[in-house]
Amino acid sequence: MTVKRRKRRKSAAAAILVEVTVAMVILAIATLGALSYEYHAAGHARIAHSQITAMRTAQLLLEDWKSTGGSQEYDPTTLGLGFSSLTIPSYFVNGEGEGVGTPLNNEAYAITVDNVLMWLILRWKDVDNDPIAEITLRELAIVIKWWEDSDVPPVVLTTYVRLDASGG
Repeated sequence: MTVKRRKRRKSAAAAILVEVTVAMVILAIATLGALSYEYHAAGHARIAHSQITAMRTAQLLLEDWKSTGGSQEYDPTTLGLGFSSLTIPSYFVNGEGEGVGTPLNNEAYAITVDNVLMWLILRWKDVDNDPIAEITLRELAIVIKWWEDSDVPPVVLTTYVRLDASGG
């Protein structure tokens, strides 16, 4: 009878070992899933923060540019907020913001806000003209990109201004 008891103990111990192993595998999979979710959530939070920062920066520039009547001589570097001018990077020329209009001063601008480096192009085009009333409607747009090789699309903000409305 002692032989049967030993076999029962061994089979019971083997069953417990299998149960513990399966439980550890399930726990490991659940832990990896939770960590993966946290990793991706943190990445998307950084993207959202960058987009919000870009939108606020674009809104500031659009409102200031609009206050000049959409002037072709507008220059963000004169605002004293840290904008610097540079030649238009090639990744802006390849499709982002094309069709929105002519780049202002044929330049791009760079600024760092909340540790986010952004590149901006200010674009304009006259979309309608009434020669009788001597009114021209100008479309103003700002294209912002913050990573060269990113799948995140650029932020494009657009507004309209009457050139006769504010001295443009």
